[in-house]
Parts: sequence; structure tokens; C-alpha cells
Amino acid sequence: MAGNSTAAGRSVTARALDLLGAFDAAHPQATLTELARRSGLPPATVHRLAGDLVAWGALDRDDDGRYRIGLRLWRTGLLAPVSDRLRETALPFMQDLYEATRENIHLAVLDGDRALYVEKLSGHRSVPVLSRVGAHLPLHATGVGKALLAWADEDFRRAYCDGPLSRQTRHTITERGRLLRELRTAVERGYASTSEEMSLGSCSVAVPVSTGSGPPAAALGIVVRTVRADLSRLVPALRTGAEGLGRRLAATED
Repeated sequence: MAGNSTAAGRSVTARALDLLGAFDAAHPQATLTELARRSGLPPATVHRLAGDLVAWGALDRDDDGRYRIGLRLWRTGLLAPVSDRLRETALPFMQDLYEATRENIHLAVLDGDRALYVEKLSGHRSVPVLSRVGAHLPLHATGVGKALLAWADEDFRRAYCDGPLSRQTRHTITERGRLLRELRTAVERGYASTSEEMSLGSCSVAVPVSTGSGPPAAALGIVVRTVRADLSRLVPALRTGAEGLGRRLAATED
């Protein structure tokens, strides 16, 4: 994938990253035409880069001509600290929570201005959810997102609330003042919650995972059906799991 930059002055590496960035949780596979549209690159450039990426193993090409992320890139991604340390450390605590509740268990971290879902556990009776491992969802509409936002740096929290707040359902809080008040309440009571703000029929509760100082390392949450929701009863188990995970993470920090 060596070569000179285009007339626009972008290097081959930058264009390859633009192409890889065209994939996300909502678009896990795409044709060359779709990749060109989503990446903003010329079709000829996309065709050439996609061939190089397939040869290296960063992309796979199906028999129908659609591309998806390849196994070699996936294996490389597993080397990131959020995968090899946070997920492996968190899984035993998440499994304990799942065994106790049989509900959706989520682990998320702050990634820019969104919640990145790092791991999830669910069962046959768990309410269907939109979250997927590797997906990004809004901070203000999800339990884990609100937990990350409520315990974030004050400047970040206020800047986020000043920005446009997308409406996911008719119950999503999109008013700056109301959201700030809810975040303050979350800190006071020790947990964040949502009620049909990301998807109708489900609500959630989440707590921050702290390693001792600074913003939380992650957020741990549970999503349940609205009709059987009693979020307060889930908080003690959540706190126990988050505190144990926080201590384990702090003990293994360099």
C-alpha cells in the first residue's frame, strides 16, 4: 500500500484509514460503491485500496462482492488495552451479575463524545437491545452513557450538554437544563438510569467503575424490560460488581 499522496494531498495511509472508517456497527459490510460514498474517496481509489487491504487481511470480500472487516484486523484490535485488559478483567464480574439477574449486562467506556460498548452478556429472556460490542451509542440516552457523563470532567459534561442532543425516542431527554439536573441527581444517589430513552420497552441502570481518582474507567449497567423494572433493587449488585472491578483494575495498573 505504498505510494504517493493524491492531488488532494492525503497520503495512502490516510486514505486507507478513511476506507476502514466507512465500516461501523450499523454498516458492518458494504459494496465498493457504498464504501466510496461513505469514505468520500473516488471509486478507483477505493477499488485499489480494498484490494490491498484484502491481500493483507484487513478486509474480507464475500462471493457477492461485499466487503467486511477481516480477521487479521480483528486480531490486531484485540491487542488494544480495552480488549485484553478491561474486558478480560470485567467478564467474571459481569458473569456474576448476569447469573444474579438474567438480564442484559453492559460494559462501556467513553470514546470521544459517545459510549463505546466493550462487552455485553444477555440471555434468552433478556429484553432485546440496540447495543452491540464495538457499537457507539449516545451518552445522554443510555444508562452506561449517563454514568460516564455524570462522573466525567465538569467541562466535558457541560460542553456535551451544550451541544445538540439527539432524540432517540419520545422519552429521550434533550433539554440541557433537565439533563444537567438528572446528571447531578445521578451523582447524589450513586447511579444513573434511563426509562425508554434509547428504545421503547426497556429501561436501564448503571454505575461508574472507578480506579480511585479521575473520571471513571468504564461504566457497568443492566437493561431490563420496562414492565418488570425495579431499578433500585439492581443497584446493590451493580455497585458490588463495579467496586470489585475497579479494585481489580487499580491493582493491575502499571
